[in-house]
Amino acid sequence: MAQQGDSWYVVLMDFSPDLQSCLLCDDVRREHNGKFILIGLFDSLGVPKLPVTYPRLCLATRWCSGEGDFTQSSRILKTDRATTLVEGKSIPVRLENDLHTATNVEFFMNVTFEEAGVYWVEIFLDDQLKISYPLRVTQLPTPPQSGA
Repeated sequence: MAQQGDSWYVVLMDFSPDLQSCLLCDDVRREHNGKFILIGLFDSLGVPKLPVTYPRLCLATRWCSGEGDFTQSSRILKTDRATTLVEGKSIPVRLENDLHTATNVEFFMNVTFEEAGVYWVEIFLDDQLKISYPLRVTQLPTPPQSGA
């Protein structure tokens, strides 16, 4: 509340939410009852050879304990941690009160990883970095060939 002269009034302002979760997976589906199903959760990618194009990469986020209108953005940085590999679109986050949650799912199609190393997933809310975490990409050893 704030006072102006003899009058008191309520100051309405956004209350920044917490990032409850941020998960990478192969696919996300939604049931008829509203529940989300995350398929193929991962925190690293092991591939037979590089470069590799990952056909579909999903990023699921959930916001909670906030109130107001916000904008989420995301990106994955290359191994130099400075160059953007892929960047998501701006996604609105609306929380009517601190008891509501907002779940967002982004789909990145045909993401090419040129080299092995540590890539970085970053999530922003209103241009403020909320989380940055590693995504390890490794080239798997070639399995030994059996002699015939």
